[in-house]
Amino acid sequence: MNIIQQLTQTMQMPQITWCIARAARLSSKTFRKDCHLFHSSKYNQRKIFVSKGISFFSTSSKTCQHVAIVGSGPAGYYTAQKLLKGHPDVVVDIYEKLPVPFGLVRFGVAPDHPEVKNVINTFTNTAQNDRCNFFGNVELGKDLALKDLRDAYTAVVLCYGAAEDRVLGIPGEDLPNVLSARSFVGWYNGLPQDAQLPVNLDCEAAVVLGHGNVALDVARILLTPTSILEKTDISEHALEALRRSSVKRVHIVGRRGPLQAAFTIKELREMTRLPDTRTVIQRADVDGIDKCLKDLPRPRRRLTELIYKSAVSPDETEVKTWKEASREWRLVFHRSPLQVLQDSNGQVKGIELAVNRLEGDSLQNQRAVATGDREVIECGLVLRSIGYRGLPLSDNLPFNSSRGVFENENSRIKNEKGNSEANFKKLQKMYLFQHLV
Repeated sequence: MNIIQQLTQTMQMPQITWCIARAARLSSKTFRKDCHLFHSSKYNQRKIFVSKGISFFSTSSKTCQHVAIVGSGPAGYYTAQKLLKGHPDVVVDIYEKLPVPFGLVRFGVAPDHPEVKNVINTFTNTAQNDRCNFFGNVELGKDLALKDLRDAYTAVVLCYGAAEDRVLGIPGEDLPNVLSARSFVGWYNGLPQDAQLPVNLDCEAAVVLGHGNVALDVARILLTPTSILEKTDISEHALEALRRSSVKRVHIVGRRGPLQAAFTIKELREMTRLPDTRTVIQRADVDGIDKCLKDLPRPRRRLTELIYKSAVSPDETEVKTWKEASREWRLVFHRSPLQVLQDSNGQVKGIELAVNRLEGDSLQNQRAVATGDREVIECGLVLRSIGYRGLPLSDNLPFNSSRGVFENENSRIKNEKGNSEANFKKLQKMYLFQHLV
């Protein structure tokens, strides 16, 4: 049973209508000093709340199925869309800590991928539904408590994503210019909390740790000519910094091999076609993978073929372009970070890596084991792109701190009747990835 079906069952229970004043349909209005009501429903007798301790007022005039969604990113809006389509009487309120909706689509998609952001049109249609309301600048745990929502709604769906970066836990990780790729993405996309990120691009080489799509995104932004970026919606402060950038080489480092890389073929193909930029993949890292291509699933096979071709047999056009290029990016396999090195002024000067070998029978699930050998890559910027983890909202909810998720059974939080979790790993996999990838 998926989360929408669970909510369907939950919403069969009688529930009072929470109200105090009927609000007109609005495109934008200040609901309180720092909370913005994006849209108010003519179907819903509105509840009024105040900052620092929400005050709910209610009457029990009729039965109304009323769902609160925490988080206005893709998971939140796809949840709202499904609920509104499947239940003609349900009312959905979406709460967001930022002033504006759409989460990762607005602040996480690379500026040179505008086609991905087209899904905002779908979310806008959902937001304009008379039974859908958006409240911005409202942070759960600060402006209102989870208990307030739990007491006021038929069901509460948590779609606030993974709010914390995973860390390496290595010496030198706290040095200046060792940054999370997540914050770097927010910096060039204009996320308010990252606008003042101290990014120093006065260096020739950068290292990106991780082999996912975000790793390739940040590498691509670092190497893309600003004459191309200035035609996108990249933030002005990032564009100006990139115009002054001295970065000419980017190393994208992963602890395992080509068969375990998490990026997709689209992102890799874009990297191989970057203007004035050569692709460097060591032949030793791809030796033998051509022999197992026939046994791979089609998406993995196509990706592996492109990695192999780029390393072993690029076409004539690529050979000519790469030979004349003034910039380069390197795809580095079988390396794990040991420490970030600093110079006498406390600035990043390189990163020490352990050389790994792979062990295990399943090719795509082999694990990395250190060989004892080490090497150093000189660089002045390190970007960490190794994933994210969720944070607990309340001490009353069971939370698995090692995995960064709520303890749940089929997305319903255990031991908390009526609450369901649509977290980054579950609901987004169900809806977001099907629409955006």
